[in-house]
This record gives sequence, C-alpha cells and structure tokens, in this order.
Amino acid sequence: MQISHAHKLADGRGHYSIGRIRAAAEWRGANAPGGQADRFTAVRELIREAQEYGADAIIGLKFHIDDIKRGDIDGPALRRVAVTEIAVKFTEAG
Repeated sequence: MQISHAHKLADGRGHYSIGRIRAAAEWRGANAPGGQADRFTAVRELIREAQEYGADAIIGLKFHIDDIKRGDIDGPALRRVAVTEIAVKFTEAG
C-alpha cells in the first residue's frame, strides 16, 4: 500500500479516487501519553479501511485531533488521533 502526504503519488503513477476514508486511534485521557503510537495506530487502521475498498494507495494524509471536553461528557476530557485521506486505485497502462 503506497501512502503519500501529498495529493499525488511519488512515482507519478496514474490513479483515480475511490473516496475519502477516515480512521482513528482509541480515545485516551487528554493528558495521557502516546502521541506517536496513536498516529501509527490510526494509519494502520486507515490502511485496513483502504484495503477493504480495494485501494492500491492512499493520498493526502492529514492528521486531526478529536476531543471531547468535560462539558460534553461526565468525566475527564478525552482525545484521540484521527487521520483522513483519499483512497485511490491505479489506472491501467494503455
């Protein structure tokens, strides 16, 4: 599975969009450690999602922080790392 932070593939290969996909790591306390590990978990889940759609690559990797503040729920503030991207299929060489 190729992954690109840009909206194109590094090798310039032709592709078409399957659609936008999103995945996230588990919720944690807002001050809990685990930032880099959560990013890897979110990307791993995103790859799994892309594979379910038959994608060959993922482009436009963007990380987000989802959070729930104390006013929204009863208990401590929560946070998770999420990632959004475009799943694509390679075009066939003609």
